[in-house]
Amino acid sequence: MPTATPARLFEPLVLDGLTLDNRILVAPMCQYSARDGAATDWHMMHLGQLAMSGAGLLTLEATAVSPEARITAWDLGLYDDACERALARVLDGVREYAPVPVCIQIAHAGRKASSEAPWAGGAQVPPEHPHGWRTEAPSALPHGEGEVPPHALDGADLKRVRDQFVATARRAVRLGIEAVELHGAHGYLLHQFLSPVANRRTDAYGGSLQNRMRFPLEVYDAVRQAVPAGHPVWLRVSATDWVEDGWDLGETVELAQALKRAGSPAIHVSTGGVSPKQAIKLGPGYQVPFAERIRAETGLVTIAVGLITEARQAEAILQGGQADAISLARAMLYDPRWPWHAAAELGAQVRAPRQYWRSQPRELKDLFKDTAFGQR
Repeated sequence: MPTATPARLFEPLVLDGLTLDNRILVAPMCQYSARDGAATDWHMMHLGQLAMSGAGLLTLEATAVSPEARITAWDLGLYDDACERALARVLDGVREYAPVPVCIQIAHAGRKASSEAPWAGGAQVPPEHPHGWRTEAPSALPHGEGEVPPHALDGADLKRVRDQFVATARRAVRLGIEAVELHGAHGYLLHQFLSPVANRRTDAYGGSLQNRMRFPLEVYDAVRQAVPAGHPVWLRVSATDWVEDGWDLGETVELAQALKRAGSPAIHVSTGGVSPKQAIKLGPGYQVPFAERIRAETGLVTIAVGLITEARQAEAILQGGQADAISLARAMLYDPRWPWHAAAELGAQVRAPRQYWRSQPRELKDLFKDTAFGQR
């Protein structure tokens, strides 16, 4: 039965004026199911079930700022009117029955673009292939051995890419999306600028830590200015490359402090992705210590992610002050009702469509909150 004092996992969370019902976030998860960047009926089905999960925030998959910014030819984009119309149709359908706040993860894949879908092996697709193109990155260094080197972005390119991030953010605002996450993790473009593994520039955007942080911070500032107050904007980061002489936790703390000064209300802490040579030490909650240090040294609302699969595990992370929110990806795909089951286990309440209330066990008759959720 629900307790008088709810579990911390189910306490509200306020981000720059946006109030989330609880601290469970659906992480961005690429579906590789778009057509020319446009969302399809798959997205309606996929996002619809996750919107009914009871999570406090639903994050769209990595959404490309240009065709060249896509990881694969089947990635979601928000870079032209056709993409905007398609995503509007999907979001309108989802929101009619599941009014959960939506966050968009705005992304550019950089040198990891022009790839096959994971189930097709994930290898780079050469530029001459119908589903391939020449990638672009901070430096002309390929991600993997034998790949086609990317085009090294020059000054005009940097302005173009920055403007593309802004244009996508403005489209997201028009669609009523409430929050923006910039993808600065997993070896994609903004992370490539941060990491000395991928950034060998000799201009103002390479070399020192301050120079390597320059472009991601410029993108953050430009997007923050384009998005109205009350719509939070933050960055997802890889706190370490898991590679010798790569981007590390100390540098991530400095980036987080710079983001806080720029007005970021939060940071989403992941790791890895910039090099095939990474040596990740996997285990339950293996990325949480990175989030814990960033939270302790910056005071930013910190979102933890990575092999967090159990309700009591998530609750312990929050109760221990290691993070302020929990982001779930694979666990949510495996169990799209994870928040319902967590609420039942922790003695809390969760929002769910009334059409599904009959599913609650008799001994948990107060599991679901009274809400217009699911009403036409």
